[in-house]
Amino acid sequence: MIRQLFLLLLFFFTIAKITAQDSKQPILSTASKQVSTFTIDAPQLQTTKKIWMYLPENYATSKNKFSVIYMHDAQNLFDAKTSYSGEWNVDEKLDSLKAQVIVVGIEHGNEKRMDELTPFKNEKYGGGKADNYLEFIVKTLKPHIDNNYRTKTKKKNTIIMGSSLGGLTSYYAILKYPTVFGKAGVFSPSFWFTKDIYTLTENSKKIKPKIYFLCGDTESDDMVSDVNKMEYLLNSNRCYCLNLNEKKIIKGGQHNEKLWRDGFVKAISWLGY
Repeated sequence: MIRQLFLLLLFFFTIAKITAQDSKQPILSTASKQVSTFTIDAPQLQTTKKIWMYLPENYATSKNKFSVIYMHDAQNLFDAKTSYSGEWNVDEKLDSLKAQVIVVGIEHGNEKRMDELTPFKNEKYGGGKADNYLEFIVKTLKPHIDNNYRTKTKKKNTIIMGSSLGGLTSYYAILKYPTVFGKAGVFSPSFWFTKDIYTLTENSKKIKPKIYFLCGDTESDDMVSDVNKMEYLLNSNRCYCLNLNEKKIIKGGQHNEKLWRDGFVKAISWLGY
């Protein structure tokens, strides 16, 4: 069922995009004044990427350094004008908390989104180019952010977070780059896309990053069981004396921005920044 849901989301994304373009009444931007954007070359992806930056309100007046959250699908994080299915309200939530953290949102590649956010190829749907995408983050984007902003650069201060395919690739990121990303927010992960992600978990050395899992119990027939399976494999590869996992299964939660928006603050509060 989740496969059909995934295809429906792609369909609605396309329709919503066309509708927004044809609409006579423009959608106003809802991004806070703490949000800005820039573009950067992404040689690993042979393209340029638009990046959304959230800076704390006191960034300009302080000399502090800040932890960084790297998030996927930036179009849906801050602004109703660019979101096709509702936004996460990341900026408003962080503003209200006066959170001392920087958020770096990476726009997805539209028709290339599936390629960028999947670590292994699916026999039916293709994909499998997350290695290039993560290499862009680690070797191009993160050095740029660290060189141009006051950031705490250690892994304990570097979080990666996303939902659906973004949840899948966020989880993959901590396996592939455990010395870069010390924490991950894994929302409604599309573990169904590839069984190889389970095999990689089983074969990885001790997995030390902190992980916050979130999903709804009405997302699909296999979402909860997939997350439970991954949690079991993960705990088999951890030191049980450490509290490195948190899992929230939301009753009635659906595969949408509302679920992820409502779970954002609890996730970053537990992960710590």
